[in-house]
Amino acid sequence: MNSLPKLIQQCKDLAFDLQFTRSREWKAQEEGRVVVGYMPVYFPREIIHAAGGLPVAIFGGGDRKQIIKGDAYYQSYICHIPRSIIDLALDGHTNHFDGYLFPSICDVIRNLSGLFKLNKLGKFVKYMDFPQNFLPEIGGVFYQQEMQHVLHYIKEINGKEVTAHDLNHSIALYNTNRRLIARMYDIRQEFPWRMTIEELYYVLRAGTVIPVEEHNDILEQVVAHMEKEIGEPQDKIKVVVSGAFCEQPAVGLIKAIEEAGCYVVDDDYMLGSRMILGDIDPSTDKPLEAIANAYIHQSQYSSSIYDVHNPKEYRLAKIVQDRGADGVIFASASFCDPSLLDAPIFQKAFDEMGIRYISFQYSENINQFKVIKEQVGAFSDSIKLWEDDKALVIA
Repeated sequence: MNSLPKLIQQCKDLAFDLQFTRSREWKAQEEGRVVVGYMPVYFPREIIHAAGGLPVAIFGGGDRKQIIKGDAYYQSYICHIPRSIIDLALDGHTNHFDGYLFPSICDVIRNLSGLFKLNKLGKFVKYMDFPQNFLPEIGGVFYQQEMQHVLHYIKEINGKEVTAHDLNHSIALYNTNRRLIARMYDIRQEFPWRMTIEELYYVLRAGTVIPVEEHNDILEQVVAHMEKEIGEPQDKIKVVVSGAFCEQPAVGLIKAIEEAGCYVVDDDYMLGSRMILGDIDPSTDKPLEAIANAYIHQSQYSSSIYDVHNPKEYRLAKIVQDRGADGVIFASASFCDPSLLDAPIFQKAFDEMGIRYISFQYSENINQFKVIKEQVGAFSDSIKLWEDDKALVIA
């Protein structure tokens, strides 16, 4: 078993490799392999894996790439990530990708998929709508049809006919992946000093650009290290970070929150890897239906999901309660409509429930965090000073 620092460094190198070197190597190892890029928030990676492909997440260039071409395609008053992603593609970072998938998040990402088509990037481009009707016989069937479209696109490239056995095998691998990630968060809830949120972020993000089999091996080693008595507890409050589900904050910002006196015990930074709660049935003769039902019945809350019968403010409040968190940090990308439109709903509900919170906005390419760090530090200190006044009431 590798040492924990070595594993963390390996994951860091993989996570922020803007050349996507591991996927290039993987594709070159065997004829007929397909690499499919997908945007956050969530995509059922099982179907790409079952079709002989490698799903690779594209989170943009962050603060590691100067954006030039991308600025010519978008106005200034939208989030930064679409400019960053198209800049990566136009500069050839993803030339080995066979196709691109854009899960429904917002109108900006819908337009981004159109720009990829106009620029003839990849062999296929698919904007994938997710169901807004959560009845299995309506939204579930629609979702299965959307997945079938993706499988058809990949088959046109490599000729692979995906069987139920293929899908069940892939589902089982990703079930293991989700269980190991959940185990990391559970350990961190009780012993948050054993791994920083920055290190955990590297481990999760690395899993979006490498084969799931390799990531499972890394996760098993990381969990084994986290189960040992390592690190020293510090005087910090526990918080949940919400709102950063699409455009990712710079690592410096992720690090700054904990340096300011907070242990992040739950978050939505890499929500796609944690969207499905629990296992998907890996032994059914209708695996696409199983994936669809898991999304309908087992999905995590997100501002990108419209589910009027399951209010997200109460779902987030339950996470706060279950994690034993002292408060919530609403971190939204600038101009992120889904997150910012939800903010007043959350804040009104949390005022009524007695859940403490603060909010700020960020951009993926901004790396000056002094004001945010001071704000988070004041939030942490206020909770420590007036801890006895805390009241949590969930309807």
